[in-house]
Amino acid sequence: MSGIEIDLYSDTQSKPTPEMRKAMAEAEVGDEQQGTDPTVTRLCEMTAELLGKEDAVFLPSGTMCNQISVAVHCRPGDEIIADKTAHIVNTEGGGLAVFAGAMARTVNGTRGVFSSEQLTVAVRNPRRHTPKSRMVVVEQTSNSAGGSVWPLDAVRDVGAAAREKNLIMHMDGARLLNAVVATGHAAREFAEPFDSLWLDLSKGLGCPIGAVLAGSRDFIEQAWQWKQRMGGAMRQAGIVAAAGVLSLEHHVERMAEDHENAKRLGELLGNTPGISVEDGIETNMVFFNVEGTGLTAEAFRDRLITEHGIRIGANNVYRMRAVTHLDISREGIERAAAAVRDLARSVSS
Repeated sequence: MSGIEIDLYSDTQSKPTPEMRKAMAEAEVGDEQQGTDPTVTRLCEMTAELLGKEDAVFLPSGTMCNQISVAVHCRPGDEIIADKTAHIVNTEGGGLAVFAGAMARTVNGTRGVFSSEQLTVAVRNPRRHTPKSRMVVVEQTSNSAGGSVWPLDAVRDVGAAAREKNLIMHMDGARLLNAVVATGHAAREFAEPFDSLWLDLSKGLGCPIGAVLAGSRDFIEQAWQWKQRMGGAMRQAGIVAAAGVLSLEHHVERMAEDHENAKRLGELLGNTPGISVEDGIETNMVFFNVEGTGLTAEAFRDRLITEHGIRIGANNVYRMRAVTHLDISREGIERAAAAVRDLARSVSS
């Protein structure tokens, strides 16, 4: 989008670094569908090891990871249980119904995190008249709920409750590594209760494309069949997988900078006339409300772009979301905060 100098719309807006472009240009490649692309193989092995799972498969997107997982685990008429804010329920084009014939039952968690007690209540008693509760989905971190981290104890408690009810556990790990950096817990600790989960490469890791889905060997074999059905199988995919290899080696720990930048942005926006910053900035997301300015979020967004060259997402009527990432410096945070303050003051006066 032209005219944008600082883009806080999403952590998907980062550009490949020079080192990443070099790794991609020099990547050793083969035929991914035949299992002969060494760079894809390395990326999948790295991810499986990181998450403590038997196997993994490289996919074009996190949404495909989610939808393939549901298609493998569920049968038509089965029901998944997820928080009401979950991406898999709200932002994947109704894929649950399209690909797996599955339904969703949502839970009203706290900042996207629901308890084992809430899960137990949501599980349906087996009856001929009702859908079958089949799968639990945890989104780490919880995007629309504020970028909040599922605490490790909560993950374990929900996992134990799911096992008692013979339910499949799946993690939407779009920002799992943000949770790892924020808490200091290893990725495999968070991953342990899950039958399937994935890492997104195109968010905090800064890659241009891709996600990696992990689980048991049997699960990944079935996932491969769905990958073929959905048109996700590739050929010389090592060119893009190379970016993932580099990012896992060099871009994980630096996410702490994104978290600090998000906290700084929240501090700078505090006490701004007409602006209300949501509490609990845990990772790389800052949510704030602009109702007090007299503008809608979309109007505020548009004026930020045209008058200041700053883009921040309009999350709903008055709620806005700023997401820090690889391409956002501390100077960029200072400039973005100044632009928001200036606009808020000009329309509130």
